[in-house]
Amino acid sequence: MSDGAVPQNFHIYKDDEWQETEAEVIEEGFITIYVNGQELATLMGTPRDPLQLALGFLANEEFISAYSEVKIEHVCDTGDCIDIWLSHSVWDKPRRKIITTGCTGGMTFADLAAHLEPVKSDRTISPARISSLINQLQSQDSLYARARGVHTSALSDGERLVLVAEDIGRHNTLDRLRGECLRQGLDPAGMILLSTGRISSEMINKAAKMRCPIIASRTSPTSMSVGLASEWNVTLCGYVRRNQMNVYTHPERLMEAKFSLQTPEYWVADFETTPGSD
Repeated sequence: MSDGAVPQNFHIYKDDEWQETEAEVIEEGFITIYVNGQELATLMGTPRDPLQLALGFLANEEFISAYSEVKIEHVCDTGDCIDIWLSHSVWDKPRRKIITTGCTGGMTFADLAAHLEPVKSDRTISPARISSLINQLQSQDSLYARARGVHTSALSDGERLVLVAEDIGRHNTLDRLRGECLRQGLDPAGMILLSTGRISSEMINKAAKMRCPIIASRTSPTSMSVGLASEWNVTLCGYVRRNQMNVYTHPERLMEAKFSLQTPEYWVADFETTPGSD
C-alpha cells in the first residue's frame, strides 16, 4: 500500500552545474469508489489511506452521515479500488455532476447553489492564534516535507490541530478530514478549518457541510466562495501571514482584530505579536 510518495531519479541544474540525485516525488493515482457493488466515482488523488478519502467523499456528498452505516469496507491490494457496502440502499445519484476547480479535477455531485442553513457557532479566535496554527500545518515529518507537491488541511479546536490531512488535491484534504472524523467518532461542527490551498466554491461547500464557522488559508478565496461564506455565516480569511490576513466575511469572530482598512469587499486585519504570544 502506498505511503504517498515514490523515489525518483532526476537531475538538478544549479550555478552552471549538473548533479544527479534521487529523492521522493508525490504519488498521484486514480481511486475508484464502489458502493453496494456499483461504481460511484473515480477520484484523482494521493493513494495513501484511500479508505479515509472514500468515506469522507461519501459523507460530504451526503450518501452517509455516520460510520455505523458502513457494513463492509475493502481496499484492494493496489489501493486504487475501494468497495463499500452500506446498511441501506443508495438513492439515485444526482443527475448534475460538477467538475470543480480543483488542481486535479475534483468532482462533486452537489448543486453548489442549493440552500444550506447558515452555520451557527459562538467560536471566536484571535488573528495571532490563526497565524500560529496555520504555521503548524506542514511539520517536519509531513508528506510535504518529504516530497512537496501536496496540500494540507486541518481541523482545530482553537488550541491545537485536532486532525491533519494531506493530498495532491486541496478538496481531497477536506474529504479526508471528514472521513477521519467518521472513523474516530469526532464531530467537526464548530471547529476551525485551516488550509494551504485556494478556497473555492467546492471547498466552502464541504466546509459548510462540516459546519466549520471559520476558514483560514495561506492563499486566496474565489468570488463565489466569498459570496457563499457571507450567506452561510462563515468567517473566511485568506493570505494569512505572520502579522496580517485578509478577512473577507464575518470578521466579528476575530475578537482581537484591529480593522485598519474597510471596503465593501473585505477587511484587512493587522495585529502584532509579542515574544511568548501566539
